[in-house]
Amino acid sequence: MRIHRPGPARVLAAAAAGVLLLAGCSGTGGGTSADAGKPVAGGTLTYAVDTEPVSWDPHVSTQDLTAELQRQVFDSLVSEDAEGKFHPWLATSWEVAPDLKSFTFHLRTDVKFHDGTPFDAAAVKANFDHIVAKETKSQYAANLLGSYTGTTVVDPATAKVEFAQPSAPFLQAASTAYLGFYSPKALTENAAKLGQGGAADVGTGPFRFVSYSKGQEAVFEKNPDYAWGPATAAHTGPAHLDKFVVRFLPDASVRVGALNSGQVQVAKAVPPQSVSGVKANSQLKLLSQASPGGNYNLWLNGSLAPLDDQKVRQAVQRGIDLDLDVKTVQFGQFPRAWSPISASTPGYNKDLENSWPYDQALSNKLLDEAGWTARDGEGYRTKDGRRLTLNWPQLTANATQQSRDILGQAIQADLKKIGVEVQRPALDVGAYSTLVYGGKANVVDMAWARFEPDVLWLFFNSGSNPAKGGINATFLPDRQLDEWTDQGRTTLDPEQRAKVYRQVQARAIDLATVIPVYTPYALTGVSAKVGGLGFDSDTWLNFYDAWRTP
Repeated sequence: MRIHRPGPARVLAAAAAGVLLLAGCSGTGGGTSADAGKPVAGGTLTYAVDTEPVSWDPHVSTQDLTAELQRQVFDSLVSEDAEGKFHPWLATSWEVAPDLKSFTFHLRTDVKFHDGTPFDAAAVKANFDHIVAKETKSQYAANLLGSYTGTTVVDPATAKVEFAQPSAPFLQAASTAYLGFYSPKALTENAAKLGQGGAADVGTGPFRFVSYSKGQEAVFEKNPDYAWGPATAAHTGPAHLDKFVVRFLPDASVRVGALNSGQVQVAKAVPPQSVSGVKANSQLKLLSQASPGGNYNLWLNGSLAPLDDQKVRQAVQRGIDLDLDVKTVQFGQFPRAWSPISASTPGYNKDLENSWPYDQALSNKLLDEAGWTARDGEGYRTKDGRRLTLNWPQLTANATQQSRDILGQAIQADLKKIGVEVQRPALDVGAYSTLVYGGKANVVDMAWARFEPDVLWLFFNSGSNPAKGGINATFLPDRQLDEWTDQGRTTLDPEQRAKVYRQVQARAIDLATVIPVYTPYALTGVSAKVGGLGFDSDTWLNFYDAWRTP
């Protein structure tokens, strides 16, 4: 779940389905709706979602929903499977330089954009250069390109993408919709319209973006000329569906009701309390998959009092009864987390499980040692006449995502027991961004879906400065975390990468800069008449292989 914020930096998202860091998405588990029989050509599928893109431009937006929906319009150089392996798509093959500072892609020569423009190496260069251009104000895609220095057009079918620093995570980034391709003609002629949705969004994908009615729906129609699907797809040629329609239904009861009544065939973000009802309905199926990348975590600002004291951070970390809170509020649908990344993410440190349990007595001891020994009339701890207070803002529009408002109340109650006051002001996007990006919030909550352990660089490296487009909400530079997360970018050896990333996770817990809360799951309700629909490695739905029976 990621949220849009004005200005050059990305949002450190609070709790929002599809808007905040959902963020969003896992490489394993789940399943598809492929048991609906043989593929059927034609028809319209309606998809109800819980939020709406602030910007439809994947080169600019941080939202998972933007990437999920625009995946249908924009193709990528490579595709990634559930095991994290890369396969051909718009590129038929590629070579990686030994120093990981350049990637040479050999491109298909039969691909055309929706406007008839050929896809070639010049289009790769135009798009990547567009992403990093200051005037684009990219909030995430530019971050994925990292130390990008340029693309050399070796010939029309060969593009060499170059970086100033080793860039091991680039192939994974290149598989996402955020680094998908607009027609160069659209980049030039529709520059002012990118992000508004509709026919101005011209890609090479299996669907064309036909129209967008804000607050109501978006309509996508089949590209009849599509013949270059990814190697990971279940079929070749055009999509099975003639059309799919996205309806924006933020109210969970309305969304689930529309699914039950047949008004929509697919419903995103089924709330945990509705899961049993969906499973009990023989006309429906539930697709469930753990999100890879960042769990739903609480990030503690180590640069701002009182959390600049490690003992206070540790007291807060150990003073929340997460096992009980998560199980109660999430109806057992989301597992309690122990690491800042989910178990489905490469490099996950399983040794952290059960290593820092709830311990109210330890929290009280740590706070006493930190000098917060006095109590005021309401039972909160004080020191030098100041109450021990934490400011944890929440986005007004996203407060109820996955019942995180209720979960927040449970966390507040736990911390009050050890004498810590938690204030939760509800803010609009502008006020929230100013507070969070300015490093003035004590606690920030977010999840960040990406099937790549390099998310840990985003979370903990001092180069991921929120003021410069990063998302390091700990605001606590640490030489060891910098060294390890930088090292993870210098090798493609999975064992070496896993070693350093396991160390990063352990140190982050030891420093108490993060409190992992739970692993989000994509919970999607689907009509039994829908087949071929499943999650990609980021737990985003892909409609290319989907169909529906009458």
